[in-house]
Amino acid sequence: MIWDWAFAASIVPSLLDGLWVTVQVTLVGTAIALLLGLGVAVVRYSRIPLLGKLFDFFVLFVRGTPLLVQAYFAFYVLPNVGVQFSPLVTGIIVIGINYSAYTAEVYRAGIQSVPAGQWEASTALSLSAVQRWRFVVLPQAVRDVVPALGNYVVQMFKDSAILSAITVFELLSHATSIGSGSYRYLEPLTIAGLLFLAVSLPAAKLIKRLELRLAHPR
Repeated sequence: MIWDWAFAASIVPSLLDGLWVTVQVTLVGTAIALLLGLGVAVVRYSRIPLLGKLFDFFVLFVRGTPLLVQAYFAFYVLPNVGVQFSPLVTGIIVIGINYSAYTAEVYRAGIQSVPAGQWEASTALSLSAVQRWRFVVLPQAVRDVVPALGNYVVQMFKDSAILSAITVFELLSHATSIGSGSYRYLEPLTIAGLLFLAVSLPAAKLIKRLELRLAHPR
């Protein structure tokens, strides 16, 4: 098969539409993962009875099952019990919850890296639990784990292609649809790969710059 420049140019707008859906999934999914993961990490570290155990199980279960299985369950099983959303919303929620289990572990590592003296100082200053977490612990913990969190953002961007299995018409879905309709897969899949690369590389560089900016002074 020979590369057809005219055909490649004609399919770019459709692939860009798919890329926009992929970006939406990544941005909203990242917000869910970061916020939910932070809440899970704080509750688990605080050893809140029952709720802490429940979140322990949540992290183990989500990390121990494939994202694809979770997506299938949410899209094909949950509607039978009255829980039904559009494919896009379902995909965003599933990938956000999936990655929240991983970000929770990253946050936990960051929290554990905060020196014991910081906890003791906040206690000596009579800070409330909310003030301790907000002003002392979390600013230090998050700064230490920015690189790991950033890596998960880039990984989520690439893993969003899995959601094509539940009819989320993202970048890969557009590429395969064009290929099956035209019997030409070279151009759509190649361009899709380049678009993934065009977003993930700058994102990785931006995360690296953020990491350097937040680094502890030597």
